Amino acid sequence: MRDISYPPIIRTAKVLFKVLGLRFQMGGTEHVPTTGGALLAFNHVSYIDFVLGGLAAQPSKRLVRFMAKREVFDHSVGGPVMRSMHHISVDRGDGAASMDEALRYLEAGEVVGIFPEATISRSFEVKELKSGATRIAAQAGVPLIPVALWGTQRLMTKDHPRDFSRGKTIGIRVGEPMHPTGEDPVAETAELHRRLAALVEEAIDVYPAEEQPPGSWWLPASHGGTAPTPERAIELDAEEKAARAERKARKAEAGPADQDGDPAVG
Repeated sequence: MRDISYPPIIRTAKVLFKVLGLRFQMGGTEHVPTTGGALLAFNHVSYIDFVLGGLAAQPSKRLVRFMAKREVFDHSVGGPVMRSMHHISVDRGDGAASMDEALRYLEAGEVVGIFPEATISRSFEVKELKSGATRIAAQAGVPLIPVALWGTQRLMTKDHPRDFSRGKTIGIRVGEPMHPTGEDPVAETAELHRRLAALVEEAIDVYPAEEQPPGSWWLPASHGGTAPTPERAIELDAEEKAARAERKARKAEAGPADQDGDPAVG
């Protein structure tokens, strides 16, 4: 696969990381293979997880093709950039096409990144996982590698203002590969959840204490932080989904509008 834009974008991003004074705590990156297909399964705590998550494969000199929601690809600027890096568009209403694309990439020896939680975790703990990651890895016959990100939520996440002030630490922990067979996707997904949760715990434990004092909003409630509990996070997700559906219904009821905001005619 020919990459013209991806390498220079990575170099530019690394310069930006230095400007922001980001410090990286990396562990287990040797588990990302230097050749052949592999599926990296990430936890999801930030809007920019796919930007920083790719660093997990940098020591192995691999480029990660991330599966991201279609709306990112619909953006007039972000869309062309994502396509130029051969990322994979995911339609939440019909995931068959994106799954086929991921399989094609993996069978061609690419590294693909997936967020099996599907949406950002407001509790910063690992949410319930979709089974797509284990099913894709099993069908492609590639290793499924759990990767935990920590600290990315401090930059840009749901319900909080973005903060790109200098001097934050970003934790990236890569776990040992799983080798799903597809015989029991439910059990294999549960094992992926267990491994991801353990990696997040590890990332929290080694994170600089001075950067996450008790009461920090980016710390899970189970660690003395003020993030919503997993139960409250589920409620907030449901409220957000309902509000989105209401906005969509109102927009559909209003009909198309011209540039002045009046209903289109003709």
